[in-house]
Amino acid sequence: MGSKEILFPYSKIRDVQSELIEDIEEAIQNKRRMLAHAPTGLGKTAAALAPAVAIAIKEKLNVFFLTSRHTQHKIAIETLQKLNKMYKSSIKVVDLIGKKLMCARAEAIKISDGEFPTYCKKLREDDQCEYYLNTRITGKFTAEANITVQELMEIGPMHSEKSIEISQHKKLCPYEIAILLGNECNITVADYYYIFNPFIRDSFLRKTKKNLENCIIIVDEAHNLPDRVRNLLTNSITNINVKRAIKEAKEGNYKETQERLEFIDRLLEKLSEGMVRNEQKLIVKNEFLDELKKEVDVDVLIADLEFISDEIIERKKVSFIRSIAKFIQAWKGQDEGFTRILSLREGIKDNVIHLSYRCLDPSLAIKEVIEKAHSIICMSGTLNPTIMYRDILGFNNETLVKEYRNPFPEKNKLTLIVPEATTKFTMRNSLQFENIAKICSDIINSVQGNSIIFFPSYKLRDVVNNTFFQRSKKTVFLEKRNMGKRDKFEMLERFKDYKDSGAVLLAISSANFAEGIDLPGLLKCVIVVGLPLQPPDLETIELIKYYDNKFGKGWEYGYVLPAITKCLQNAGRCIRSETDRGVIVFLDERYTWRNYSRCFPKDWNIRVSKDYLEEIREFFGD
Repeated sequence: MGSKEILFPYSKIRDVQSELIEDIEEAIQNKRRMLAHAPTGLGKTAAALAPAVAIAIKEKLNVFFLTSRHTQHKIAIETLQKLNKMYKSSIKVVDLIGKKLMCARAEAIKISDGEFPTYCKKLREDDQCEYYLNTRITGKFTAEANITVQELMEIGPMHSEKSIEISQHKKLCPYEIAILLGNECNITVADYYYIFNPFIRDSFLRKTKKNLENCIIIVDEAHNLPDRVRNLLTNSITNINVKRAIKEAKEGNYKETQERLEFIDRLLEKLSEGMVRNEQKLIVKNEFLDELKKEVDVDVLIADLEFISDEIIERKKVSFIRSIAKFIQAWKGQDEGFTRILSLREGIKDNVIHLSYRCLDPSLAIKEVIEKAHSIICMSGTLNPTIMYRDILGFNNETLVKEYRNPFPEKNKLTLIVPEATTKFTMRNSLQFENIAKICSDIINSVQGNSIIFFPSYKLRDVVNNTFFQRSKKTVFLEKRNMGKRDKFEMLERFKDYKDSGAVLLAISSANFAEGIDLPGLLKCVIVVGLPLQPPDLETIELIKYYDNKFGKGWEYGYVLPAITKCLQNAGRCIRSETDRGVIVFLDERYTWRNYSRCFPKDWNIRVSKDYLEEIREFFGD
């Protein structure tokens, strides 16, 4: 391992894990940036936190461990609890989730994410929230709040659920208590947006008395970062939103505002004239702004909409007028790295006109963090190819970019490409679907235990299942659209009940079970059917153009490699521990093509096989 000053929270350190620890230690000590493709099971969380905490204590720095999944919050906190014992309680930790999710008020869950900050602010300003009043008075924390924070620090690192429970019990605001705790803490576990949303970051760092220059940033599951940041910087409206805003203005008797919103509604209709359903087209900034300026001063309009929405939120908790104001403000933004798209979609009753200001370049928000932070470590089990992530996230050529080998025994995994079918659009027909069903059912029936089959879309899954479920000897589970956390948990629990007799889950490559689930010892086979390459929509086409101009790699960065990353995430569900044994099958002839096969991690021992059933039988026979 690295220097003797680093304490490790587990008794055993794998060789590859030791290498990762040393590299992270060196990167932090030398204020470098690092991108690490570190496969599942390597122990990335402990490998990153151990050197980061040691250096932070020695040099009086702060550590941010950022992750997009609540399950990963728990793993980070458990690791920090072990480290805290080793350092004899010398580290202080706060775990932060979204402000809305931390709110103690029962109605908070019903308020949209976009509306919640305004709703919360209004309650605080009007002295209407007892939790806040019990926590802060005239901007200062109460004695009870300070006592509670001291109690939390004495308990030591805990998951946000526990700190929320304690705060609620004392009728204190859990978020404000977390902020006060953040003032005292040198380790913060939080979601990406606390650092990568520029509006939230500046406020959060100011409240917790921290600055980027003294922060070690660790980004977990960093393959999710580009899309998350793009979404943070994206804004949109629909004619449905506008009509709801008009209704709000009418109910509040805001006649002038109602007329202006009605003009925006007519403007959307005018911009979409001649379009057919499911059509998209590019819009330039002034096509919308110049028409709006003919009717009203845009800055005055934004201010009026914000003022009125504050009054509405005070009464109704939510306001569609607020979303219109936010959109117009965003629409005035820069052109470079963004695109503006108008879409006409099918609605429940009428067509939906959708106008969006979409971010193409996540580095616009990430680059400032890269440049200012003491050091930043981005890691993932599918940060491959690492050079692509270096480019699109905005890291420079001096960044340490490294791929680590899989720590699990190679003999425990059989990875095959079966080129006997394809989901390519020009090749799709009933015979092809029946062939896919036959291959999948033959494989699943030959494997004892549970399996998952990932499909590019629900539509393709359902067509293939018409034949598959008749051929399958295993109980078939079907992933449903828009599953909540509870639905997802309950389905997995039922799925686990078939560990001995065997079951198969037919899932979607970019939906509920694509990543973030751990079923150690349960899964014996994962089949990835086809490539999740949908016909490029206008945004994807613009992304391809943008990356072509910026890197000369538009097709790879904007289309192919994001799809391959999804496939690798699907495959990663199979082997989750040193003792797991399983088969991974990529079912599509295109996986043998050079432009796709070269995207697989270098240490994957992948074989192309037409005699796949015999190979699978031999593998499990061993």
